[in-house]
Amino acid sequence: MPNQVYEKRREQMFPRLDARQIARLEPRGQRLKTRAGETLVEPGESHRKMLVVLSGKLEIFIPGAAGEQSLTELVPGDFAGELSTLRGLAGFSRIRVVEAGEVLAVGEAELRTLVQTDAELSEIIMRAFILRRMGLIDSGQSEVALVGSRHSANTLRLREFLTRNNHPYMSLDVDDDPSVEALLCRHGVGVDEVPVVLAPRGVLRNPEIRALAEFLGMNPEMDEAQVHDLVVVGAGPAGLAAAVYAASEGLDVMVVEALAYGGQAASSSRIENYLGFPTGISGGALAGRAFVQAQKFGAAVNVASHAVGLDCSRRPYAIELSDGRKALARSLVVATGAKYRAPECAELQRFVGLGVYYAATHLEATLCDGQEIAIVGGGNSAGQAAVFLANTCRHVHMLVRGPGLAESMSRYLIRRIEENPAITLHTHTEIEEMEGGERLERVAWQRKGAAPETRDISHVFLMTGASPNTAWLEGCLALDDKGFVRTGIDLAAQDLAAAGWSLPRAPYLLETSRPGVFAAGDVRSGSVKRVASAVGEGSSCVQFVHRVLSA
Repeated sequence: MPNQVYEKRREQMFPRLDARQIARLEPRGQRLKTRAGETLVEPGESHRKMLVVLSGKLEIFIPGAAGEQSLTELVPGDFAGELSTLRGLAGFSRIRVVEAGEVLAVGEAELRTLVQTDAELSEIIMRAFILRRMGLIDSGQSEVALVGSRHSANTLRLREFLTRNNHPYMSLDVDDDPSVEALLCRHGVGVDEVPVVLAPRGVLRNPEIRALAEFLGMNPEMDEAQVHDLVVVGAGPAGLAAAVYAASEGLDVMVVEALAYGGQAASSSRIENYLGFPTGISGGALAGRAFVQAQKFGAAVNVASHAVGLDCSRRPYAIELSDGRKALARSLVVATGAKYRAPECAELQRFVGLGVYYAATHLEATLCDGQEIAIVGGGNSAGQAAVFLANTCRHVHMLVRGPGLAESMSRYLIRRIEENPAITLHTHTEIEEMEGGERLERVAWQRKGAAPETRDISHVFLMTGASPNTAWLEGCLALDDKGFVRTGIDLAAQDLAAAGWSLPRAPYLLETSRPGVFAAGDVRSGSVKRVASAVGEGSSCVQFVHRVLSA
């Protein structure tokens, strides 16, 4: 299964442990005898153990459309496992015994303890696990196949969910591959029913993302009776930072995320002003690293489940989830961020996913390669998208309502836009109309004082303004006039009185009108809408959480 990750980084992907390192693992595992021909692990199994080969030989296979493919053989000193092993979730490989011998099986709880306490083994194992997941994704091989159409908004919705959560899958397009129709027939599915998800355990027809997450076993088990030290709602930069710091300091942490970890920042193609990354890093890569850190320290992260309400009438607080369950928390960090506002355009919603997008990642970039596109917005996200998409699109039009970009965008991005002949900035301009049949075909925009202009543009990226995701907090926390959460010194006496604040102390810096409930990142009133600021606020919350829990 050749691909760049396997070819270039095989030694780090499959490192060999020496006798000294295996001896440190020994007390944490169980020795198991193996028989030639025996299958030790099947794809889709959860609570898999990390297997260290002590003697004999194992072989790892990856299932795919053409049957299983051999990935590698493991000999004494080698170990099997990847990121799903650390979380106790369903895995993707099959492991067979080639030569009888013995393995050391290390369970998920012991494995997490190991990577938190043994720096040397942690570096070796975590690097290998991360690279193995990257290799699986890069290979395009998986037991899970998403069959859809590039002309389907629901197909894009499912692709986005799987891609942003780094879940390996095969993408099959009925418009490009004539053999796909025969595959659908074998599963009793008609072409008109796509998108569908095919897996050994069954078929899902056009599923909601929550159903897909359950089908694929993407989340850890949840005990509704358990009272967590901290529940973090939202897994963007602020939420992930709170989870990493709290879990690393020994707190029991649960994270709830509506779609995928990384939040709005994950849609940034390249962030170049984040401290420590002089050549830049994509929002997805930054979020992925933070997510792995949260797993390493034991935070339980649940995706595809959003908060719909907060019972703040009692302690512990109860967060009501969209699937009907409740999460109990001694303290809470609200990090639900904000979403882009859509311009007032009658047909806009009809084209979401069919030419209208709210993110500019590699997934969206492939859809508009070589075409003329428009970006609405003048903030950093819009600037990053323009520079990124200008590399592959024929021309990029940036539409902003104001006189320019200086007030809302970093100077380095403004200079790149000004110097790029493939980007045209249209100031004092707004979209007036969108037209098309099954998908977007034409866009009309108007510059102030000028006649409307219509262009044959079939891809529009919306990155303008921000509306806070706080509907679930109505009647519980004090919000400002735009719906953002008030915290600390921004809370007026009447806010605290309305919430029944009874403590002798004033709210902490990032604390809301309810004791032990904090807000961080874009959702907070007065926050700086930058990734670094969100990370700082999320991590700073944790010191106040400790004070609340110890009171």
